[in-house]
Amino acid sequence: QVQLVESGGGLVQAGGSLRLACAASGIIFSINAMGWYRQAPGKQREFVAGITSGGYTNYAESVKGRFTISRDNAKNTVYLQMNSLKLEDTAVYYCNRWMGPAVDWGQGTQVTVSS
Repeated sequence: QVQLVESGGGLVQAGGSLRLACAASGIIFSINAMGWYRQAPGKQREFVAGITSGGYTNYAESVKGRFTISRDNAKNTVYLQMNSLKLEDTAVYYCNRWMGPAVDWGQGTQVTVSS
């Protein structure tokens, strides 16, 4: 059974940083492209960043230059380093497959950016 467990969220002031982690089990992690997504209150879930098995990355325009996605295949974990956080980055952040059918979503991790 596939399980995705996100962690690392919290309350941070604008301009601050957070590092999110997503531990995956039940899938062959190393061959899967993985992505981070977020859902703000009253909005649909949106793509934030993705990374392929070979390390190719892509980012939403709104986070380019501020967020960095990375992965550790030995730990079946994907990370999202978030710098220069803005109020509009407030959302629940999720990980899931990228460039392929989504698997069951985890509970996400809340990121709240305050002024």
